[in-house]
Amino acid sequence: MSEELTDEVEAINSIYGEGCLAQSGDDPNVYILTPPEESASLRIKFPANYPQEPPTVIGTNSTGDHGKRGDAARELEMFREAVGSVYEPGMVCLFDAIEELKRRLEEHAELEQLRQEEEAAAAAAAAATPEVVDEPSRESQVQDPMAIAMSIQEPPWVISDPFVELKSVFVARSAHVSSTAEAEGFLQHLLATDKKVRIASHNITAWRIKGPNNTSFQDCNDDGETAAGGRLLHLMQLMDIWDCMVIVTRWYGGHKLGPRRFALINQAARDAFVKAGFVSEPPTGKKKASGK
Repeated sequence: MSEELTDEVEAINSIYGEGCLAQSGDDPNVYILTPPEESASLRIKFPANYPQEPPTVIGTNSTGDHGKRGDAARELEMFREAVGSVYEPGMVCLFDAIEELKRRLEEHAELEQLRQEEEAAAAAAAAATPEVVDEPSRESQVQDPMAIAMSIQEPPWVISDPFVELKSVFVARSAHVSSTAEAEGFLQHLLATDKKVRIASHNITAWRIKGPNNTSFQDCNDDGETAAGGRLLHLMQLMDIWDCMVIVTRWYGGHKLGPRRFALINQAARDAFVKAGFVSEPPTGKKKASGK
């Protein structure tokens, strides 16, 4: 066992409780990880030169007493993705991977709760709708938002380069839109068809549209990134961009960026605007910080 792994085992058990990471009896290079408050334990194999090479998540060790069907497989896949997203050669990664797994599971739980609430609301609305015997072909008044989104033609997204800082990733999408309904439909289509975007930490949106008779429409949404939507809309105003919507997706990397995050959001948006031809400035290019 390397000194780095010895220290990491001690640190993980001191943070999450004794026995969270324990050596398997059948192979000295295999450990059993029981993530806090999760239903499954996982088998992880460490190469002899870890952390120069990443650990391998072999599979589940047990499904726990309270786990539901499919929980273990989902947590296994999420943890593999978490390890892949946080590992850097020469750096121990289990703490970051466990925290990333917790974040992903929380987002999954929130999405599952939202889905259940939408299903319950749809069922209640359907039950409250009186049966019309004389109109057997009448469609239900309750429409599935997912089905509506999927019926929309693929939006003409123009995507920015990814902007990365301290493991947070920012990517912007811009598209020409001619109405608020079209902008809302494009957003719903993206969330319905792109799982990676759907489970991201934030999807910040803004749009500006010129309507008939000298009317105009503009709106924004922070999606949990406080004040980010308003700043994005302000950028569009400064650049005099119309008939356009932009979505900036952020995947949180585990480190708070403070006000710097607003600059990265605007840089990604500006790059998408330039690539889409809404402005004639040169592209900003891909920005990547080492995090040091």
